Amino acid sequence: MVSRILHGVDRAAVDRAVTADNPVTSVVISAKLADVEEVEVVVAHRERATLRVGDVFLKVDGDQSRIEVEVEAMALAPIPTPEILWRKPSVLALAALPGKVLGRLGEPSTASSAAWAAAGAAVRRLHDAPLPPWRSRCLDGLASRLDIECEWLVISGTLPADLVTRNRQIAEAALRPRTPVFMHGDLQIAHVFLEDDEVTGVIDWSEAGQGDALFDLACLTLGHEEHLGDVVAGYGTDVDLDVVRAWWSLRSLLAIRWLAEHGFDPAAPGCEIDVLKSRM
Repeated sequence: MVSRILHGVDRAAVDRAVTADNPVTSVVISAKLADVEEVEVVVAHRERATLRVGDVFLKVDGDQSRIEVEVEAMALAPIPTPEILWRKPSVLALAALPGKVLGRLGEPSTASSAAWAAAGAAVRRLHDAPLPPWRSRCLDGLASRLDIECEWLVISGTLPADLVTRNRQIAEAALRPRTPVFMHGDLQIAHVFLEDDEVTGVIDWSEAGQGDALFDLACLTLGHEEHLGDVVAGYGTDVDLDVVRAWWSLRSLLAIRWLAEHGFDPAAPGCEIDVLKSRM
């Protein structure tokens, strides 16, 4: 993910970068930054941005409904989540979580096997919880989206046809009937915080809702196949590993164009394109 530090805090530049389409929130952010010396832009693209200001994270989202889903999902989740400090239209302020993230896509994880197992156990508690009253939007129209993205990947010359075809075949296993669970929907390893091999919190709930348990497990282990066994051990029940692998292919195929268009590099070592190559 994109990350940079702004020293001296050019507040006007930060406001323009993250609130170009939302003049209301620029006032809120400027006031919040008035007494700090450093602002970290954790991630920023055309749809949303996350800033770290000391021990506070400011999430700015042009789609207010995503913030509403995040707030409600955190209230319902039976696992640790960040404390909500305040919210304004299009801005959510969250307290920083203790500990460190489980890892990052494209980088070796220094977390122990016990930490990965603890993450799996936390996911199981979430999946065993009562269903939220809404469906996750991230799984809507998967088959048609997959067809469109696979065609684009080949026609644009982004990936060779045999690589796309092979991963498209693997991805089919994910498109199956399933019993819905309380799904996080974007359970990247960088969204799971741990301390002393215990989960201290999970962030970024805007894609949460009723969905597929194995999608969450696949997101958590994407690019870190060596820790899948640890996660499953912590999860504590039988898992169809072929479906998890199918989700690795499906998620990567769907993500590449979006990542490239929003300033990220899916061809970076260990990231989405390498995940697809590992299936050959």
